[in-house]
Amino acid sequence: MPQLTQQWSELAIELLQSLIRTPSFSREEAATAALIFNFLTDQGTQPQRRGNNVWARSRHWQPNRPTVLLNSHHDTVEPGPSWTTDPFGATLDGDRLTGLGSNDAGASAVALLATFLHFEQTGGLPFNLICAITAEEEISGTGGIASILPELGPIDLGIVGEPTQMALAVAEKGLVVIDGTAHGRTGHAARDEGDNALYRAIADIEKLRNFHFVNTSPLLGPVKLTVTQIAAGTQHNVVPDRCTFVVDVRTNECYSNAEVVEILQREVLSELMPRSLRLNSSGIAPGHPVVQRAQALGWRCFGSPTLSDQALLSFDTVKIGPGDSARSHTPDEYIMLSEIRAAVLGYIELLRGLSL
Repeated sequence: MPQLTQQWSELAIELLQSLIRTPSFSREEAATAALIFNFLTDQGTQPQRRGNNVWARSRHWQPNRPTVLLNSHHDTVEPGPSWTTDPFGATLDGDRLTGLGSNDAGASAVALLATFLHFEQTGGLPFNLICAITAEEEISGTGGIASILPELGPIDLGIVGEPTQMALAVAEKGLVVIDGTAHGRTGHAARDEGDNALYRAIADIEKLRNFHFVNTSPLLGPVKLTVTQIAAGTQHNVVPDRCTFVVDVRTNECYSNAEVVEILQREVLSELMPRSLRLNSSGIAPGHPVVQRAQALGWRCFGSPTLSDQALLSFDTVKIGPGDSARSHTPDEYIMLSEIRAAVLGYIELLRGLSL
């Protein structure tokens, strides 16, 4: 590894250890935002901050050039009860760094910061760089990346850092969460009275379980529909007049989220109400320069089943980063230091040979 790149990689690893030691649950990321802001300041950049989002523009900025956004997040989910080590301990055992947010997505965030600082020192890119490490990704919150997009200005390409084992996600499934409500009529359970809303809901849930969308994506596969929650009734001897259930739908690019809800509503009697329609599937053209560059480097391109801030970005994006999505949100989450160092080299090579 070149000495300059190694320098930024080691600083990135030190920053990640500090981030792990600092709790940063979604909407509670103020302390880690301060760490990132101070880190960028100490490295000679002029970062900006809004809420718990921190970003910096390259000092090599030229108004007439295209702009690439490097983005990842610094919020985490809360640790579950099955951790066997301190989630905030940043435990280092040889090459393995264990801690909450190490894999998702702290490693990507610090590797992108190191990449940004590398090009701050060397220059030489034919496009502008912005590096933004943002909040509320785990909840797709309104106080995250979406809240600062107007301040970032026009973006031509976004590189979103998430654990993909440094394979390039060229498409990503969207998400729509649907609240279903079945209506009936109350009555006494001992007599043949009422219209049981729970039975109505079960019938509709069975229809949803067996329903298949016609169009399948070559990259993302079929739309995936899962009923995950149900609730009804107030006491044992009263027929419920209302039953609610929740449907988790992972959409492909063949359907908008609005179309998915319309299609499902025609299949059931229950009322279906989406919580949000904004997290649509995303994808990039196979001939885009960033895809061609990744293929020239021999990297695998794939369609991702998991959601990220890509869903909130209206410009071309790809998703790539160190670590493994299978480790995310799991007890004893970890990242390998070698994965971070390789990611910094990989990001640099991706950008160095990219022409927009």
